[in-house]
Amino acid sequence: MKAAVVRAFGEPLAIEERPDPEPGPGQIRIRLEASGLCHTDIHAAHGDWPVKPNPPFVPGHEGVGLVEALGEGVTHLAVGQRVAVPWLGRACGRCEHCLSGWETLCEQQVNTGYGCDGGYAEKMLAWADFAQLVPEGVTPFDAAPLTCAGVTTYKALKVADVRPAQLVAISGVGGLGHLAVQYAKIAGATVAAIDVTDDKLRLARELGADLVIDARKDDVEAVLKRHGGAHAAIALAVNEAAFTAVNSGLRRGGKLVMVALPAHGTIQVPIFDTVLNGTSVIGSIVGTRQDLAEVFQLHAAGRTKVVYETRPLAAVNDSIDEVLRGQVKARIVFDLGARS
Repeated sequence: MKAAVVRAFGEPLAIEERPDPEPGPGQIRIRLEASGLCHTDIHAAHGDWPVKPNPPFVPGHEGVGLVEALGEGVTHLAVGQRVAVPWLGRACGRCEHCLSGWETLCEQQVNTGYGCDGGYAEKMLAWADFAQLVPEGVTPFDAAPLTCAGVTTYKALKVADVRPAQLVAISGVGGLGHLAVQYAKIAGATVAAIDVTDDKLRLARELGADLVIDARKDDVEAVLKRHGGAHAAIALAVNEAAFTAVNSGLRRGGKLVMVALPAHGTIQVPIFDTVLNGTSVIGSIVGTRQDLAEVFQLHAAGRTKVVYETRPLAAVNDSIDEVLRGQVKARIVFDLGARS
């Protein structure tokens, strides 16, 4: 099988021939059809974060494909079923976090494409209990971005406790943000979409944003405050200044939900204003298996639209450059059936 491999941090990924992996107990082997390119994969390939993966490894945590082989003890899946493999490759299932519905906080978790090989390949292994069945009517190319970009923003809006008629600011309208706009609208919110590119601002309007803020020329805080301030701000732009801007645009009691992970990102939280205004700063990390099931249900019901462009796996390095240059409208999905 072919795989795109990180051999050393910061170097181009190498397209290599590897033997088909054999599933161990509780695992499955998947013949991949599609795999999304997430900014997290770029951080992994560059070794940006304090906890680093160990090269060589195969990145990718938006892999979707057909079950090809079952490991010992796997009885709830069958060969030929379509599944998706998210960031949460495995959790212990026994700790306080797992047992209280917060498996994404499990300290024993293994992350796909980070702690184990991921979806930038023609085939991959996954733990069967964490592989999500893809409903009929959801294509692999839609399912791939939903497996991370979708579930991550869906969960962030849950964490923000978004309610009808609230003003929700979506900072960054890209692979994650274009779905966040839609989930906020489904929740009944008034949506303010913030970005710095014409294409993404136009996309936000097309997807139902009520207010579009061009951060290149508009004062984000001032615009949000003119509308009463945001009840919640979902920070998706990989830019520290963007975090600060939407935090400043919260109304009293508002919540800043941090999702994006700039490589060395920090923000200053003003203690006096935070206490006086009763605002909250919260981190939100991906979503649970149940969250992903709900994301797929919404899409199968026709409630969301995934915007993506396809590329062959051989174009992985050029695709990463496109993302870093801000040239991708929403999401790139690798077509694992493409040969050139």
